[in-house]
Amino acid sequence: MIRVVVADDQALVRMGLRTLIETEKGVVFAGEAADGREALRLIQSVKPDVVFLDIRMPLMDGLEVLRRVSADPALAEVKIVVLTTFDLDEYVFEALRTGASGFLVKDSDPADLLRAVHVVADGGSLLSPSVTRRVIDRFASGASARPVPHLDKLTEREREIMRHVASGASNDEIAATLVISPATVRTHVSRAMVKLGARDRAQLVVFAVQSGLT
Repeated sequence: MIRVVVADDQALVRMGLRTLIETEKGVVFAGEAADGREALRLIQSVKPDVVFLDIRMPLMDGLEVLRRVSADPALAEVKIVVLTTFDLDEYVFEALRTGASGFLVKDSDPADLLRAVHVVADGGSLLSPSVTRRVIDRFASGASARPVPHLDKLTEREREIMRHVASGASNDEIAATLVISPATVRTHVSRAMVKLGARDRAQLVVFAVQSGLT
């Protein structure tokens, strides 16, 4: 069962997500929070699989919650999906850089929200090619000035695949382009994540942007 926590200061948003989650088989609604401090306490207590986290919340904003969760080894398995009002919220790139597994606009289709739960719980990320391109275009100039530790440990093949990941390509698409198997792509992606200390595929995209590989 996938345990999901919702953290948002809007009661209507929390109610809508709770109702949606409770209708999905294999998913359990594990709690809700109306402010950042409450959200952090709930996450530390429940250790959910997936958290829908609003950025703009009272007492402690979502970015600070995300930083604390990402820095806590006990919460390493917690996957966070950032909820935004606009598809390119000014904090989106910082959220991805800090450890979010992706982001969704609050008025997303219910099917997309439920799909997000399964994708993120399975280790995937919520970054479509179009969204990835726009995030890179808007934020790369500021992000590229920040060095990425251990980038020199990557092999040339890992760097090449990392560039494809940053373009939003799936493992199957990368495999077709490079004429290798999807399993080989997954292996290279996993190794790159381990070497760079990336929590998931979304953070690997961020590292690619920061390092200038894009």
